[in-house]
Amino acid sequence: MLIQQRQPFKSDWSNLWDLSVGGCSRAGETSQDAAHRELLEEIGLDVDFTGMVPRFTINWEHGFDDYYMLEMDLDPASLSLQQEEVQAVKWATREEIISMIRKGEFITYHESLVDMCFSMRNSYGAHSSEDLR
Repeated sequence: MLIQQRQPFKSDWSNLWDLSVGGCSRAGETSQDAAHRELLEEIGLDVDFTGMVPRFTINWEHGFDDYYMLEMDLDPASLSLQQEEVQAVKWATREEIISMIRKGEFITYHESLVDMCFSMRNSYGAHSSEDLR
């Protein structure tokens, strides 16, 4: 998974690593519009989200988070990082991310969320693609 490190001057979770690209939608934006804008702003990737649906959505007290997953082969050094938000990006395995969470180097996501992201990277829905009959 491509992960990104937040800038040290950010008020929330400064210097911590995070799942790549995140943010809030603006008034009038669809989830796809916000995903496109945030991806372009934070790491310089221009991806068309038209017709794309989130892999999953998590609701919380004041809103919800849509999670999109993109399969791309890219060199992190080729990305254009938004200096106001992102200080570094790198590829990380599930095990590396879980270890970083436990050491306090990563935002404190539930480890099960990280597991789910890796498990669902090639499928939609609640069933493993191997289990579909």
